[in-house]
Amino acid sequence: MAADTIVLARRIHTLDPNAPAATALAIKDGRIAAVGSSPDLEPYRGPNTTVLDYGDATIVPGLNDSHTHVVFGLDLARGVQLTDLGPLEEVQRIIADAAAAAKQGEWVNGWGLDPNLFTDIGFNGRLFDDATGPVPMFLRMRDGHSAIVNSAALAAAGITGPVDFPDESLIDVDDDDSPTGYLVEFSAMELVTRVIPQEAFEVRAERLRTLLTGMAAVGIASTHVMDFAEGSAELATHLETHGELPLRLRFSPMVNAGASLHELEEVAAMQGMGGRRWRVEGVKFFIDGTIDNGSAWLEQPDVYGENHESVWTDPEDFQKALRFFVERGIPTATHAIGDQGVRYVLEALEASGDARHLAAHRIEHIETIPDDLVNRFAQLGVAASMQPIHGTHHTRADRSDNWSVRLGPERAARGWRCRDLRDAGVTVALGSDWPITPYDPRAMMADSILRRPVETPGAAPVQPEQALTALMALEGYTTHAAAAAGLGSTSGTISVGKLADLTVFEQDPLRITPEELAGTSVLTTFVDGVPTH
Repeated sequence: MAADTIVLARRIHTLDPNAPAATALAIKDGRIAAVGSSPDLEPYRGPNTTVLDYGDATIVPGLNDSHTHVVFGLDLARGVQLTDLGPLEEVQRIIADAAAAAKQGEWVNGWGLDPNLFTDIGFNGRLFDDATGPVPMFLRMRDGHSAIVNSAALAAAGITGPVDFPDESLIDVDDDDSPTGYLVEFSAMELVTRVIPQEAFEVRAERLRTLLTGMAAVGIASTHVMDFAEGSAELATHLETHGELPLRLRFSPMVNAGASLHELEEVAAMQGMGGRRWRVEGVKFFIDGTIDNGSAWLEQPDVYGENHESVWTDPEDFQKALRFFVERGIPTATHAIGDQGVRYVLEALEASGDARHLAAHRIEHIETIPDDLVNRFAQLGVAASMQPIHGTHHTRADRSDNWSVRLGPERAARGWRCRDLRDAGVTVALGSDWPITPYDPRAMMADSILRRPVETPGAAPVQPEQALTALMALEGYTTHAAAAAGLGSTSGTISVGKLADLTVFEQDPLRITPEELAGTSVLTTFVDGVPTH
């Protein structure tokens, strides 16, 4: 059988334990047809076979970012990027410049705002009123679960006081019930976002194409999209109508707190829909919010008396909704950041009995957990989908950051326990949660090894005992990413019969320093055996 393509390189890390090393592979009809040495593959060389020789490069299975929001994130990442900017006065100056440049009817949008800027003064959007004047402003906090808006935005949305929500969302108010401009969780933010002028479809489509092209350029061949935001199908279909998606997209629609049986049935009916390189598979739940804004679910409240509730006002409703999908063999992923949130989800999966073995189930984020929950993951076979880059970028070794202050030293010391989970035999998939943090997997893997921002050599590592090895970090983007989604039979390793998704690094990611890994070039990314970068 002649192959469509034969790919050669000095080393190929297949991550297949039965044949871990190779120097050549053959591709036929988008799948791996053979793996071995160049002489082994001579029978696959035909007159029309393309041969790609990458010389001294290293080939690994195509990288998968296990947690992104590539369509929903287009809204989350609108306007001025404020990630890691400060102090507050500098951010106010940037927003003032944006307001001065705004045209009639335009808003000032921003994202990535650091909650640590408000630690000593409290969250208050009125702090930006002088900078913006009459121009409405919406600044999404770094965690994506809260926002700061100015007085003009509150007026545009008709928000004049506290609002009751079916979940744990909050419009923050001061002593006289006047809104401060601090919005917590999605139902509260949606009161404002729905009055912000929307982008044209063509603009959003181009932004999505640019985003996905950028992801492919750094080696990402696929991503698990933790939502199926409005317009996702239309945008993906539009891009495929005008070419190919540069990476594979697996969408898991969100199931929000209080969802009715009809809504659950609608999500179940979506399963399997898709196009050439995109597909709806699985569902995404939230059991809590985030520690930084006080909406996570901890076993004991934080130092401010917050972070002690589920976003499901009646958590038993979550169990019923989760079981609906578990019993139908539909994979689930649940956002759980606090220790009680994680515990509750594990208990809910355990209570579903043998049905949980019908599909892969996972928990997202897992920011602080005690020892017994590490072992519960292993006992139940539940995967951990984690973003240790959140810990390296959003917390500090001296525990002066907002996240650590809220938790106190004991619970902060249990943060992002990637290594403990791996050592316990748990599947640990890695991802960026883009746009919460940048998506470059090279930096992500480097941070997971260093437990500090790779671009900040002088920073002290945060919980260095939780560092992953280089192989573990690579597995988090390959074999473990596939296993967490129940896709190990088709992806995650370079093995005969699997999808020909590949990432070609200039240097060997298993033999270089983390700093070198963050800077090594991605020569090519393959999807379905076709170079997309």
